[in-house]
Amino acid sequence: MKDRTIFFKPIFFLLMGMSIVMTIVSAFFDRKLFAICTGILFVGCIVTLILLRYFDRDIKKFLQYLGRSLSKIQEESLIDSPVAEIITQEDGEIVWYNNPAKDKVFAGKDVYGENIVTMLPNLSLTAKCPPEGLDVSVGERQFTLHLSASSGTENRMYVLTMIDDTQLKKYARDYFDSRPSVFIIMLDGHEDMAQLMKENERSRIVSEAEYKIEQFVEDNNGLFRRIDRDGYIAVIEERYMRSILAKRFQILDDVRNIQTGDRIPMTLSIGVGRGAANFREGEQMARQALDMALGRGGDQAAIKTPNGFEFYGGVSKGVEKRTKVKTRIVATALAELIDACDNVVVMGHHFADLDCFGSAVGMARAVKIRGKDVVVAVDKERNLARPLYDRLIQNGFENMFLNPTEVLPLITEKTLLIVVDTHIRHFLESEEIYKACKNVVVIDHHRKMVDHIDNAVIFYHEPHASSASEMVSELVQYFDDKYKLGRLEAEALLAGIMLDTKNFTIRTGVRTFEAAAYLRRLGADTVEVRKLFASSMDAYQRKTHLVASAEIYRGCAIAMTSDPIADIHVVAPQAADELLGISDVDASFVLYECDGGISYSARSMGNLNVQIIMESLGGGGHHTMAGAQVSGISMEDARQNLLEAIDQYYEKQNGLEKPAEDRQKPEQAKVQQPEAKIN
Repeated sequence: MKDRTIFFKPIFFLLMGMSIVMTIVSAFFDRKLFAICTGILFVGCIVTLILLRYFDRDIKKFLQYLGRSLSKIQEESLIDSPVAEIITQEDGEIVWYNNPAKDKVFAGKDVYGENIVTMLPNLSLTAKCPPEGLDVSVGERQFTLHLSASSGTENRMYVLTMIDDTQLKKYARDYFDSRPSVFIIMLDGHEDMAQLMKENERSRIVSEAEYKIEQFVEDNNGLFRRIDRDGYIAVIEERYMRSILAKRFQILDDVRNIQTGDRIPMTLSIGVGRGAANFREGEQMARQALDMALGRGGDQAAIKTPNGFEFYGGVSKGVEKRTKVKTRIVATALAELIDACDNVVVMGHHFADLDCFGSAVGMARAVKIRGKDVVVAVDKERNLARPLYDRLIQNGFENMFLNPTEVLPLITEKTLLIVVDTHIRHFLESEEIYKACKNVVVIDHHRKMVDHIDNAVIFYHEPHASSASEMVSELVQYFDDKYKLGRLEAEALLAGIMLDTKNFTIRTGVRTFEAAAYLRRLGADTVEVRKLFASSMDAYQRKTHLVASAEIYRGCAIAMTSDPIADIHVVAPQAADELLGISDVDASFVLYECDGGISYSARSMGNLNVQIIMESLGGGGHHTMAGAQVSGISMEDARQNLLEAIDQYYEKQNGLEKPAEDRQKPEQAKVQQPEAKIN
């Protein structure tokens, strides 16, 4: 208020100045008038100055009175405040506190002169207090603390306002601890057990598994009910979920250890809906999580939260499904879609390999035989199946292959898009084609990832299959007996199977050999297929040089190259396959520069799940074959990230401690570069 008085003083001085001017002007007209004006002006100035002085004095008195009143009110409010108020010096010494602070914070003791930091060790007086306050605990009581400081830099005082909200926080904690998580649990391989096991043996195994599941739920005070012959639902509170996560779903290991006579292993797939707003939403989230767990091969738990997915387990190999009921159903539905559409576009992932390209050719040929126009969208220059592509072009297939930009004008409202060997949008050869097509079918064998295609009319996903070519070979058998593939298409599919199984050594099952036998009956020549895997002398030398430079870290062979190699996309996977031949190597990783980033090519013999390691680096794949690509990182940083991912895998899956010396000194791989022999 004192500052506002300055607005009145200019008015007085302005009037006084005008009076002086008028008095001077009057001197030119009348001497008598000038004398009168001068007298009046003098008296007016004296009176004005006196009034201004009294006015300033009254204002000062009023402000002093107001300050004393406010100080008294503030003091009384601090003393009579229902919340704890504490005043400390800059060094934390307690100089004053009110009765609530003495009763609730100091337990009735006098603590004048003591330091507040000894009672609240995590408190920093100089740190900025957030608007919502700080959560502090004193004994069994909990407070929300607000901190304010006096102005000035010397002898600064701090006021601590501590609101006792022990009951409120208890109720909030009880609320969140009691939030329900919905479990949907499924026994893997139940149908195969029913076909291959005796009834008494199957009943024993299922009963033992069900007992372990029920005991697991009871130990966590949950609700448990059977919803199907191989499915169960459970509800467990959040307070017990922390223990389940800390043990990393021990129930998975308990059920896996059930003795089944060395035939079909008993495993579980668990979907959990956590953090849902209500039971209905929790059940929907649990079913989505279960689909993810099954799509990733089973024997694992998937947790769906509002923030995304979390996965636990998944360390065992997938078990091949022996029944082909699903294949027949999918084949019938796919045939109906093909017959009802205008035309068909078959597309795989970018940098198409032999499995991707072979399955696309096989599916496209089956569609062509059914009388529909079909094209394969593939980048003719950037693919890893050049020998197969050139061979098909030489045999009259040139009209079947188009670049993605050439396919877009052909798409209509009733165009059917068939995606093979991938189910991830950003892995597609062309996302523009995917967005332009309303009817989409997905055929893939890779373990399911979070950002999968979710609007497919048919999502034929079989993570237990060896390859997409195997899945296509089975599908075309059920189209119709009169629709048979030719020798070239059969060889393309066989090449895809041989690539993903490493010549029938990895991820092979009964259905893999049945598909290969079917392709052989169609005339596929294994010698011609083997020629598709031949490489040039330069590529062979680059591969052997890359293999020779590998190092061994915790049973993993790691090779790196920063050299500009034209066909590095082919050389790197071949080198990764070659590294698996080293003794005591469970997995291999090849790092190389590509498109301004670092790419990983990972392979495994099955003892180590490279998919989990690559997922931690932003990639994916399946149990024995995976990859990833990162940008904005150096080769050495990429290597360190891989070493950390390997450590995390062993720590989470096997509970092994990370050896400190291994991180600094990976062992050099005992590999000699073979000499090239030319006959």
